[in-house]
Amino acid sequence: MSEQCTIGDACRDTGVDLVRLVFVTQSGAIRAHSVDRSKVESAVSKGVTLSQLVQSYNALGLRDKSGRFDAAGEVRLLPDPDTFRSLPYAKRTGAMLCDLQTLDGDSWSVDPRSSLRALCESLDIEGLTPKVAFESEFHLFREDDGEVERVDHRGAYSTGSTRETHETILSMIDALKSQGIPVEKYYPEYAAGKHEIVTGPRSGVSAADQHVIFRETVDSVARTGGYRATFLPKPFDHSTNGCHIHLSLWDDDNVLYDAECDGLSDIGRRFTAGLLEHAPALVALTAATANSYARLQPQIGAAAFTCWGHGNREALVRVPAPDPDDGASTRLEFRAADNTANPYLGLLGLLAAGKDGIDRELEPRAPVTVDPGNLSPSERADRGIERLPRTLGDALDALEADSVLMDALGTDLAETYLEVKRSHWEAFTESALSWERDRLRSVY
Repeated sequence: MSEQCTIGDACRDTGVDLVRLVFVTQSGAIRAHSVDRSKVESAVSKGVTLSQLVQSYNALGLRDKSGRFDAAGEVRLLPDPDTFRSLPYAKRTGAMLCDLQTLDGDSWSVDPRSSLRALCESLDIEGLTPKVAFESEFHLFREDDGEVERVDHRGAYSTGSTRETHETILSMIDALKSQGIPVEKYYPEYAAGKHEIVTGPRSGVSAADQHVIFRETVDSVARTGGYRATFLPKPFDHSTNGCHIHLSLWDDDNVLYDAECDGLSDIGRRFTAGLLEHAPALVALTAATANSYARLQPQIGAAAFTCWGHGNREALVRVPAPDPDDGASTRLEFRAADNTANPYLGLLGLLAAGKDGIDRELEPRAPVTVDPGNLSPSERADRGIERLPRTLGDALDALEADSVLMDALGTDLAETYLEVKRSHWEAFTESALSWERDRLRSVY
C-alpha cells in the first residue's frame, strides 16, 4: 500500500465496511477481532485492546487455568496495513494480519508473528532471506444432521474427482488470486474428498501470512459451495492431511544450490543436518495436536523417521528434483508438518534448527534412497535413522529439552506454548481414558 493511500481510502475504494484483524493463537487456531471502517485508522495507529487470555486457550477451546495468564491483563492487536485485502468471500469485509504488542507499544514476547520477524531480521543481517511455501492438503465433505458424506471416491489425480468439485475449486483459486496469492497447480489427492492447491513462495513472515489467508479462504469458499473443508491431520479413517513446508535461502542467489555437489550446497546440507538434529523437538511445533501423531506413521507418505533424501517422500526432509536448468528451484521440503501448527511458530522452529546446523557446520548422514520403513531396525540404527515422537506428549518433552529451539522462542513464548499444548495433551489423554473404559465395559 502506498504512503499516500490510507487504510480508510483502501476500504472506501474496495467497498469494505468491516475489517477483520486476524491473528493466530498458540493453539494454531485463527482468530479475528473486527472493527468498523470508521475505526480502522485508529486501529492501525493505536491498536485494539485484546485480553491476554486468548493465548491460553488450547485446540479444544479450553482455557489453561493453571497457565501464566489470568483474567486481568491486556495487550493490543496492531494490524499490519501492508497485509490489507478485501475478502472476496465475505461481502463488504476486509482483513489485515496483526502483531501483538504490550499496552506500552512494545512487541509482546508471547507473539508468534513478532518472534518470527525478529529471527528473519537476524538472518537478513547475515545476508540470508528465507523463501517459503506452505503446501496444504485438505478434505471437502458434506454434513447433514451429523452424518458426514465424503465428496468423492475417485483416487489420486483422478479426472473424475476434478469434475466432482470443479466449481468450488475454481472459486477457491479465483479467491486466492484476487488476494494476490499466486496459485501454481491443483490436483485431487489419494483419499476420497482430499485436495491440494499449491501456492507460490513468499519471503519470511509474508509466507506465514499467506498460509493463514489460504486456510481462511479455502474454508470460507467451501462453505459457500455447499461443502465443509477440514485441514485436520487425520480427519477420517485411511485419510490424512499434511502441510509440507518448502524452504530455500537466498542472498542474491539461492544459497542451497551447488551444481558441483549433487545440486545441494554445503549450506543446504548443513541446514538439513540442523533439521534432522532438532527433529524430535521440531514436530512439537509443526505437528501440534494429539491428532497429528495419528498421521506421522511409517509408509503413508507422511514421514515418521529422521532421515533425508532426494525425491524420497518417506523422508522427513525431501530434496525435490530441481529444474536442471534453474538452480533457483532447489529447496528443502519438511514433511512432518500439518495445518494444526501455528505457521509462525512452525517456520520459526525450522529456521532456528537450520541456522544451528549452519552455525555448527553439522553434516547429515548419507541420503536415504529407499523407504526407511522397509529397513530393519538394525539397518536404521546403522544409518542413524530414528523414529519421530509417537505422541504430542513425547514431542513436547523433546522441545522442552532442546535449548536451541527454546532460546529461539524465548522464555515467555516457549513456556506459554508448552503450557497450552500440555493442557491439550492432558485433555486428550483424559478423554481417551474415558473412551477406553466405555469400550472395555462393552467387551468384558
